[in-house]
Amino acid sequence: MTEPAPPASAPPVLELLGITKRFGALTANDDVTLTLGQGEILALLGENGAGKTTLMNILFGHYAADEGEVRVFGAPLPPGRPRAAIDAGVGMVHQHFTLASALTVLDNVILGSEPLSRPRSARRAARARLLALSERFGLPVDPDAVVSTLSVGERQRVEILKALFRDARVLILDEPTAVLARPEAERLFATLRDMTKEGLSLIFISHKLHEVMAASDRVAVLRAGRLTAERRTADTSPAELAELMVGRKVERPVREAKPVGAPVVVADRVTVEDDGAARLKDVSFTIHAGEILGIVGVSGNGQASLGALLSGLAHPTAGRFTIGGEDAAALSPRDLIAIGAGRIPEDRHSEGVVGELSVWENAVLERLRDPRFSSRGIVKRGAAKAFAESLIKRFDIRGAAPDTPARLLSGGNMQKLILGRSLTDGPKLVLANQPTRGLDEGAVAAVHAELLAAREAGAAILLISEELEEAVALSDRIQAIVGGRLSSPIPAEQADARRLGLMMAGAWEEAAHAL
Repeated sequence: MTEPAPPASAPPVLELLGITKRFGALTANDDVTLTLGQGEILALLGENGAGKTTLMNILFGHYAADEGEVRVFGAPLPPGRPRAAIDAGVGMVHQHFTLASALTVLDNVILGSEPLSRPRSARRAARARLLALSERFGLPVDPDAVVSTLSVGERQRVEILKALFRDARVLILDEPTAVLARPEAERLFATLRDMTKEGLSLIFISHKLHEVMAASDRVAVLRAGRLTAERRTADTSPAELAELMVGRKVERPVREAKPVGAPVVVADRVTVEDDGAARLKDVSFTIHAGEILGIVGVSGNGQASLGALLSGLAHPTAGRFTIGGEDAAALSPRDLIAIGAGRIPEDRHSEGVVGELSVWENAVLERLRDPRFSSRGIVKRGAAKAFAESLIKRFDIRGAAPDTPARLLSGGNMQKLILGRSLTDGPKLVLANQPTRGLDEGAVAAVHAELLAAREAGAAILLISEELEEAVALSDRIQAIVGGRLSSPIPAEQADARRLGLMMAGAWEEAAHAL
């Protein structure tokens, strides 16, 4: 039952009144009424596909509601017009950034609000204003830096500054920490809290319950498109929020100790180079059958190259790399799939699915040569669609039918499609690169259960995760990656926070004695 928000001493800065949005037979938002107070941080919580992003896209004018009204600072907001939302003081930072990577920070910030070909004096004024906003809100950037050279955290600062440059007083952040390491996320939320002191009001969408508890004043929970609960953050708990979100008590599965099998993947002093630079440097690791090897580290320390190595997209320039006792140094992605490798890539949009293809086409995308799904170059659509339907049911891919374009799935349901495609046929080797990024608590528990089931069935699994709790909970052994180098492995049972911190900082000798 929804608990009403406390009476406000000042009128709300934002009101969503009876919002309903339908896509064909699917009701994405169903009579949602929600308010935001001055200087408040509201967390919007819900399962993948619950309607959170749709609701925020209505607020920002990307969609027009079928029913209901949006009011900003007491005035009705014209539906379906992003420019009207911007002019009213609403800014939005999307989960997947919308920056032009070839342009500078300054160009991106003024793009769409001012001509890029402004006189030099006007550009100087825009640059000075950007630097003033940067200092005022604690968001350091270099206006002249090209966006393609920036880290993920720096790009997010640019997105926030872009909204602030347009005089946003209500800021929406969709999964703002989905691609951030924990230290970056903590800095971001400290910045957001400071921003409310400057008069801004914030809504952020998140699946990470510890972040919701730490950063928000109030929590609103959507389930199946309806607002099912509101809570003051101080009066709730992660356990209650998880249950409100999915409608049942959520418990993550527990890894049980068991003997491992023979080595499946062996890397011995492997180096991987790209454009003449070493991305992996003299790394060694072994993954046994029935074992999960966890890799932890701050983003950008070689995880992408390690994932590419296990996917057949990068090849060793030195060292020995074997799978099943056979040389694997030159294997292609097709070769790896043929010997029973499953792949959950880090970026589901650019590497996991083809958005314009249907769910069924994506389901068999890596199996088009499988006799089950093709014969003499002709795809067996019936079999492929039946396979996709089985994935939809087993992995609870919501909002999907076999013919649904993959781009219409929420990020979490897109991830479930990739997971199902990778794990259904009993793989011998699994690369799980950030497998629960952007997933709700119920989906995280389901993914963990599937990975542990694959482990129980004898799969050798490489888990790359920036979620330390996840790595410790799922892994049998853990190694840290720093600057393209790997630490020695330690049993997960010995991986406390201090030791992992030392390992991720490269203080490996000190970590070895931190028992």
